Amino acid sequence: MSKHSCIFLVLAIVGTSNWALAQEPHVIDKVAAVVGSNIILQSEIEMQYAQYLAQGNKADEDFKCYILQQQLTQKLLAQQAAIDSIEVSEGEVDDNINSRLRYMSTQAGGQERLEQFLNRSLLQYKEEMRPSVFEQLKANKMQQNIVSGIDVTPLEVKRYFESLDADSLPYFNTEVEVGELVIFPQLTREEKQQFRDRAEELRSQVQEGTDFATVARLYSQDGGSAPYGGDLGFHTRDMMVKEYTAMAFRMKPGELSPVFESEHGFHFLEVLERRGEEVRTRHILVQIKPTAASLERAKANIDSIYENVVANKLDFYSAATLYSDNKETKYNGGMLLNMENQQSRTTLIPADKLDASVFTAIDTLQPGEYSKPARFTDRAGKIGYQFTYLKSRTAPHQASLQLDYAKIKEAALQDKINRKLSEWFEGRRKVTFININDEYHDCDDLKIWLKDNETTEAQL
Repeated sequence: MSKHSCIFLVLAIVGTSNWALAQEPHVIDKVAAVVGSNIILQSEIEMQYAQYLAQGNKADEDFKCYILQQQLTQKLLAQQAAIDSIEVSEGEVDDNINSRLRYMSTQAGGQERLEQFLNRSLLQYKEEMRPSVFEQLKANKMQQNIVSGIDVTPLEVKRYFESLDADSLPYFNTEVEVGELVIFPQLTREEKQQFRDRAEELRSQVQEGTDFATVARLYSQDGGSAPYGGDLGFHTRDMMVKEYTAMAFRMKPGELSPVFESEHGFHFLEVLERRGEEVRTRHILVQIKPTAASLERAKANIDSIYENVVANKLDFYSAATLYSDNKETKYNGGMLLNMENQQSRTTLIPADKLDASVFTAIDTLQPGEYSKPARFTDRAGKIGYQFTYLKSRTAPHQASLQLDYAKIKEAALQDKINRKLSEWFEGRRKVTFININDEYHDCDDLKIWLKDNETTEAQL
């Protein structure tokens, strides 16, 4: 198998954006391949290759073979989706495009910078993306239809594991299951007033004629927008917290909002421009800092919860769900999830992947024990208190059915899915006219496609 070969990665390839070539002055425009009644242009491949380079990868002409392989796969799936009347709504296309553009804007340093890079407005680029995204989503749905309902029984998992070469079984390092309960200080209205007053003072400066951008650069506590005069660029309704969105979309260009509160602190904003369902704003933020009294209350609160949990008056999962302020974990009963495994959402996490603070907290714990509440600062800079629960710790070991059933089941399921997809593609390729440009005939990734192509041409 070549380093790029895998015909079942259409879901991965369709998640990328073909934006990196927007600045290219000379894009090759010729037919790279024909699949049934559809063509794949060389310019499409060059776009994806430019995206690959823009992500920091080294130049590798072989990667174009991989891209063409994925395009062939996508065309086959999309054609069958049309035959099977699989529908994709305009809303689904819009959501997908908006999600991509949010990511691209973050990577580019803001929407305005992205538009400069693209050399066109985002509205224009969204329309250019639409046909491609529509096809990609159809291909995704078709692939999901093909494998829907596939599952594995315990016997199939056992047989899959027994079929593996014992000498090549994976080796797993120490894995842990960890929970955390977090309490952030809650300020009273009186305690918050000093921060609101500061925001009102800055707003008054703007009202009295001081340049908004200058005030933002000097005093706004939003590190992402302050260097740009508070400018957040264009954004849709779903890209900001609800309080900010509600304020921004009811105002007219040039209007200055009153001071309002969100989870980030006290803001005021100015609408710079409206463009359909997008608005460009700039804002000034005053963050709410915990007071000594609020920290004392938070400490007393978490100490009380901790004592009840340790005394078995309240189980950890219920305590986390009821009281934890960590929105990412409280609805998992406080348990951290392995973010490298989005599909299975397992709670087993390699110890070397834990944040340093969590690793330190559980290092001396035995399974079933809790660390004492301690003050901490999260990634966003918020100060709070937390205690940690070590549910389990698995020693380093070679894969075994007893200890790693969930992982082996996942691998067995993926193997079954791959075999199903392989059968489907084999059947479709044999009955579909496929013609690939001669310059790709040396690609290892495309050998099977070329073989079917030669057979089809011989029959014709």
